[in-house]
Amino acid sequence: MIVIVGRSSSHFTRTTRIFASELAVPYEFRAVLDMATLDRTVYGDNPALKVPVLVDEDGPLFGTENICRALAMRSGQRERVVLRGDVTGRLVANAEELLLHAMSNDVTLIMTAAPGDERPPPHKVRPSLENALAFLEANVGAVRAALPPARLLSFFETALFCLVRHLPFRKLMDTSGYARLQDFCQEFEQRPGAASTAYRFDTA
Repeated sequence: MIVIVGRSSSHFTRTTRIFASELAVPYEFRAVLDMATLDRTVYGDNPALKVPVLVDEDGPLFGTENICRALAMRSGQRERVVLRGDVTGRLVANAEELLLHAMSNDVTLIMTAAPGDERPPPHKVRPSLENALAFLEANVGAVRAALPPARLLSFFETALFCLVRHLPFRKLMDTSGYARLQDFCQEFEQRPGAASTAYRFDTA
């Protein structure tokens, strides 16, 4: 049994958990209850003090993309999974880059709003996030059309769903005005992996 260390309120963690669920890879979830702790063992021995982390017989594996790749390999269905970089078209590559950028900006806004942190977020963070979402809104249909039609799962679609649902969950941004992204999310959330990983704040 592998372990995924993370937070039920994290879009990066949710991406990995959806991968595990949709690819039928059994795992134990270990929630990090205190993100202020400096004890690296709480974070699956990640020296960067970040989640998610996958822990298996080979030790810890850091980072969402690495974990999703490992889950795809472990599932025996790698050929049906579309990971970042598998599709070389410029539009897909740009969409994947802007998606990860938006996810990072999301985290920046959360961290700078944390109690005790008096720093304002860098002035470009929110406009940059909004611009990235506008690009994804305008191009989500074309990007999905460029993905292999026989795919079981893609990193882009999974992470995009997690981001769009995360922003209003953390009260960072109302995404209801992004009609194409909302239509996509309503479709994606019918997946069992999405339904079983709804955002919440871990308390135990």
